[in-house]
Amino acid sequence: MTSSSNYKVTIVGAGAVGATTAFALASAGIAREIVLLDVNLKRAQAEQLDIMHGSLFYPAADIRATGNSEDAALSDVIVITAGARQKPGQTRIDLAGDTIEIMQSLLPPLVQVAPDAIYLVVANPVDIVTYVCQEISGLSHTQVFGSGTVLDSSRLRTLLAERTGVNPKSIHAYIAGEHGDSEIPLWSSATIGNIGLLDYKAIPGFEPLTANVRNDIYKKVVDSAYRVIDGKGVTNYAIALACVDIITCIARDERRIMPLSTRVENLESVECVCMSLPLVVGGTGIVSQLKPSLSTDELVGLQSSAAFLSETLANFGYGK
Repeated sequence: MTSSSNYKVTIVGAGAVGATTAFALASAGIAREIVLLDVNLKRAQAEQLDIMHGSLFYPAADIRATGNSEDAALSDVIVITAGARQKPGQTRIDLAGDTIEIMQSLLPPLVQVAPDAIYLVVANPVDIVTYVCQEISGLSHTQVFGSGTVLDSSRLRTLLAERTGVNPKSIHAYIAGEHGDSEIPLWSSATIGNIGLLDYKAIPGFEPLTANVRNDIYKKVVDSAYRVIDGKGVTNYAIALACVDIITCIARDERRIMPLSTRVENLESVECVCMSLPLVVGGTGIVSQLKPSLSTDELVGLQSSAAFLSETLANFGYGK
């Protein structure tokens, strides 16, 4: 475990996601130094001041605002939230071109001053942007990865908890593939307690998890971000908490299993794309990729998701 007394996290982008991540990170007491880096220095300084004004109420942390990439030097983790903002009616893929251009100018100076940092990509479309960041940085795929479907999986477990009356911490279920419309739930390996989800018997007062119920839950997971963006223009709280959870896992070398986005290995007919599958995550980043047991439909779904991502990458001159 790394001591929070000298742990440094740089958050690139002081928009809603970046600023909320900084706030959540300060509240968690994981990092002793938090740097908010943004080309809009006035915005970064305002967010830094607002968080610091609450310093009486969270563990000690030095929070700084900057517009200079050199201030990311010696970071343990760099969180990349900067990118084009998703508007109502847009898919994450619609953001790809603008965000790729941002990464092409943003990433090289960061890697120059912080080549040993772990890079957590959050900017959407996260699977496409993660692949591009891996290519631009030249760093190990275990060192540069995306937030993937950690948030989607949290949404899935939350909805399952509502339908079963079971605490989401006792539900183990993952969304895999693209962080987007082609993502799929891994129903065949999901469990409630130590009971396979497909074999789970509903407790009194709750309906069984039939195929129709599961499909309804899945559709709500896919539509979740659109509903939030339609209502308030941005998603920020849940993704910030997901980022802090990932950072905590890294800082404490917890070696937990998380569905993060990186280059896929050992999955039939899938190569040269980043997407989410369960991974062991620890102090060095991605420790290993797991090969989940998949039903035929799940394998086909993941292959379809990968094909969509591969085609999108090709449109921007990346991939095979």
